[in-house]
Amino acid sequence: MVCAEYALGKWQIKVLFLELKNHLGKMTDPITDMLNRIVNAQAVFHPTVDVPFSNFKYEIVKILEQNGFVKKIEKKGRKTSKILIITLKYENNEDKKPIINGFKKVSKPGQKIYSSWKEIKRVKSGFGIGVVSTSKGLMSDKEARKNKLGGEILFEIW
Repeated sequence: MVCAEYALGKWQIKVLFLELKNHLGKMTDPITDMLNRIVNAQAVFHPTVDVPFSNFKYEIVKILEQNGFVKKIEKKGRKTSKILIITLKYENNEDKKPIINGFKKVSKPGQKIYSSWKEIKRVKSGFGIGVVSTSKGLMSDKEARKNKLGGEILFEIW
């Protein structure tokens, strides 16, 4: 009887492990994952954070760098093992306060939010930016309004 319970218990653990592995293996929103990594790394004052590479993520981080939210980005690795090394930015006082205070994902995988250039709102009264995917590529909300381009509002960061 003990042997049967042990085998059954071992089988149940194996099934739970496989279910957890399958669940963790599928990332539904890599952009939110990248932003969470950045915010979490800043919360514990890490100087850099590593993120799996994609051209889409690279373009987003370039926009964050242009707008002063991150210090520097660097591509490392080859083919499937490419990563982005993002150097984080902090305020220049003794507190070492993070530059990024928060973000809000606007378009989600299950619900895309589109907006014309006239309807794109300012983020935190101009203290933050929104990242917009337009027909001319990714750009900040300020650039999209200036170029009179609408598109999918990906997220807001402040």
